[in-house]
This record gives sequence, C-alpha cells and structure tokens, in this order.
Amino acid sequence: MENFMQYFFQDFGRAASALWDGFKSFLMFLYYFLNLGSVSDIIRYHAADFGVLDWVMVVVVNVLRLALIVLCIVLLVKLCRRIFRFRIPVKQYDEMARQVKSLQRDLIRANYEKDRLLAMKSAALGLPEEPVPEEEEKTEYVPEGRRNTFSSPCVDPNESRFFRLTTVDNYYKTEYQPPVYDETIGLEELCDRFRRFSASQLGLYYDLDMMRCFLASMGTARIIILQGISGTGKTSLAYAFGKFVDKDTSLVPVQPAWRERTELYGYYNEFTRKYTETEFLKAVYEANYYRDPHVIILDEMNIARVEYYFAEMLSILELPNKEDWKVNIASSVWDNDPCLLEDGNVRISDNVWFVGTINNDDSTFAVADKVYDRAIPIDLDSRAEAFECEPAEPVHITTGHLMQLFAQAREQYSLSPEMLDKLEQLNLYLIKNFKLAFGNRIIRQLKDFVPIYIACGGTELKGVDFMIAKKVLRKFESLSLGFMKDELTKFETYLDKLFGKNTMTSCKEYVEYLKRNN
Repeated sequence: MENFMQYFFQDFGRAASALWDGFKSFLMFLYYFLNLGSVSDIIRYHAADFGVLDWVMVVVVNVLRLALIVLCIVLLVKLCRRIFRFRIPVKQYDEMARQVKSLQRDLIRANYEKDRLLAMKSAALGLPEEPVPEEEEKTEYVPEGRRNTFSSPCVDPNESRFFRLTTVDNYYKTEYQPPVYDETIGLEELCDRFRRFSASQLGLYYDLDMMRCFLASMGTARIIILQGISGTGKTSLAYAFGKFVDKDTSLVPVQPAWRERTELYGYYNEFTRKYTETEFLKAVYEANYYRDPHVIILDEMNIARVEYYFAEMLSILELPNKEDWKVNIASSVWDNDPCLLEDGNVRISDNVWFVGTINNDDSTFAVADKVYDRAIPIDLDSRAEAFECEPAEPVHITTGHLMQLFAQAREQYSLSPEMLDKLEQLNLYLIKNFKLAFGNRIIRQLKDFVPIYIACGGTELKGVDFMIAKKVLRKFESLSLGFMKDELTKFETYLDKLFGKNTMTSCKEYVEYLKRNN
C-alpha cells in the first residue's frame, strides 16, 4: 500500500500541482488585470518617455480594459440571477397551464351566459332584442359540455398541428346545419324502412331478420362483427345504415402490418411538428359535434391481429362510466389545438359504433375470444333474393332517441321467467357435458339483445336462438369435437326437448356445421 501511495502522489500529484499552478496563474491574471493602482504606477514610470501617439494608445487600451471589466460584471450578475432565480417545478407549471386553459374556457362560457342574461333582461323590459350571433344559435345542437367551442374563433388549419381536426372545428363553427330529427319513429318501423331504403335506393337486398339483428346488436354492444364469405354484403350493410340515417359511414381499411394503436389514432411527427391524423381519429373526433348515430367500419379487421391494434379501444368501451371513454393522443396542450381536445384526450362519443368485417380464410388471423366476447357477431353467408318494394327515404334520428327506444324495449320485453329458467337448465347441461358455461357478459348481452329484437318485430325464442348460436356455441370450436359427435347429436335432441321441436334452427345448423367439419 505504501508503494501505491508513492506512485499515486507521484502520478496524480503532478496533475494536481499543474491544476493548482493554473488556478494561481488565473488569480494572478485577475490581480494584474483589475489592479488599477498598479496600472497607474506603471503609467507614471513610463510617462516621461511617452509621445502623443503613445498617450493615445494608452488611453485606448485602458478604455478597452474598463469596458471588458464592466462586461464581465454584467454577465456575472445575469448568470447569478439565472441560477438563483425562483423556479417553478415542471409538474406544477403544467398544472398551472391547465388551470389557465380551464379558466379561459370558463371565461368564454361566462361571457356567453352574460350575453344571454342581458338578452333576457332586455326582452323583459321591452327593449329591442339584439340579433344572436350565428355561432350561438348553433350551440343548442351541440352535445352538452361542448357549447363554449363555438364562441372561440376559427383557427387556420395550416397553423395547427392537427390540420384535419381543426378543419372539422371550422366547419361546425361556420357551415354545419343540423337536420330536423324524427323523434317518433319506432324500432319495428325503423327496421322495415331500413330494408326498403337499402333495396330501393342502393340496390342492396337483405332479409328483414338481418335488419332486426343489426339494430338489436347496436343496442347490445358497441362492436359488431359481420363475418362470412366475400361478396355477401358485409361492408355494404354498414354502409347502407350510414346512408339510411344520412350520416355517411366512415370506412377504415385495415392493413396487414398493423400492430399497435398509432395505426388507428396517428402520431406526432417531431420532424414536421405536425400530427399525422388518420381517418379513424377524424371520425371519432367529429362524432362529438353531432347527435346522429355514426358507424365506423374496420374493413377486413382480421387481416391483422385485432387484439394488437384495437386493444385500447376494447378496454375503453368496457368502462361503465361513459365520461371515461377517452383516448389520449397528445402528451401536451398547445394554444391552437382543436377545440374538443381535452388535455390531449379525444372523447369517444356514445353515438359511435364500430363494425368490423371478417373474412375467414388463409390470409387472415383468428379473432381472439376477448374480441368476440365484447362484440355481437352476425353471419352473412349468402345474399338475399332481390324483391320489389315501396321506396323509402332516409331518416334523421338522434342517438338519444335510439337509446331511448332500446331502453323502452328492455323494460317492455324483458326475458320471461320461463325463458330464464330454460337458459339456466341449458347452462347446467353445457357445464356437465362440455365443460362450458355462460359468462356474466353473455347473460347481460342476452338480456339486452332479445328484448330489442322483439321490439324490432322478432320473437323471444328466435332472439335467444341467435344469441346462443353466436355467443355460446361458438366456444365449441375450442373443444376436440372429432371425438364428441355423439355428444353433439344428443345436444340437438336436448335442444328439441328444452325449447320445442324444430325451434332452435340457428343452433342446430351450427351444430351440424361442427359435426361436418371436425
């Protein structure tokens, strides 16, 4: 250890000595440079030999010296102020920025309320009423909690990082005229008119029962899966509904390379300082501005793995409180961001439904159970025959009225005690013979779907048949059915015994399909 210490002091001692010598030299520089008394002594010593030019140079040099000293002092003071000034923590600063933004919105809302109260007071006093600005007239058509956006001025889309969303804002502030809504139409009439509209206006032919299943699915889940062979009208059905309610469906073609959320919502480009917006994001954002039901099609949704790119939306739609249906697309808030962007979040409005079309072939992926469990699958295996019918016009219906019709149907046509008892017996049979059971979600969906299906003109038994076939028997595919054909035959006999002979046709057709293909 003693030898190491000798080495250490000899090696690093030289570096330390050089550092100390450099520090002493710097101190000597400051002493000689700033010691004006010493400078004056030197000037007096050489004064006798100076000529006129020498005195001029002496003055110039010392003026530069004084200027450099003053500059150093100023820079040092600024540096100290910069280092020791009061600083706000980053989190506290962000919180204060959000509060300022919120106060600005509250101020706009307060100004609107003030103008409204003044108008009411003027009317009470018999004074001439001032015309209400066009933007305020439109606020009554905007979903609750969004009205203040119309009092803010339009933003040039080229100046915002969200070009498409800002363009949407400007359109609804200046051009949008809401339609006159029909709040008297019922579900059965809606199904019939939807079918006649598709046939007469679009040349698309569907069975009436297909329309019932589609509307009942909308009242049961936010995700609907249309599956079947190519050319049976899966995409056309959702497209036709958009035309029927006069709110065009948004079409989002899924790509094979999709693996995560940015494929749907876009991303912020650090290089261009612009947000790359997708059609999906625009459709979800714009739906907050109007009251019509809107369908977003994920075309060929299983050409990529659905549970990868759609996982976040699956989780959001499971939240019981719709106020929590928000997706985050920006980590910070800019002054010229879109009006309905709340702390970087876009709200998923309750007037949006997602329809995924599925082709089951070698080029696609199997859809995970967690996707099927949250959705209502509808099979389109063949096209309906063309038929003649009376023409039907589009309808304008609010989502609020549609949801009210769904709620009335659930109250008026709830599952009968006899049907609930049969479902419990079926559940026990499936547990005993196939080790499968109804989940709570399926029971809840049954209680939502069947009453709405009845209100659309269907029957309780047919609605139960549809849900059992699509939501319960589909789980049979995970079993080793090649060794269970006898059990499947017995299951068909049990369905006849429990529900009546030749009644559960969808379930039996599916069981026969499983027996043929396993």
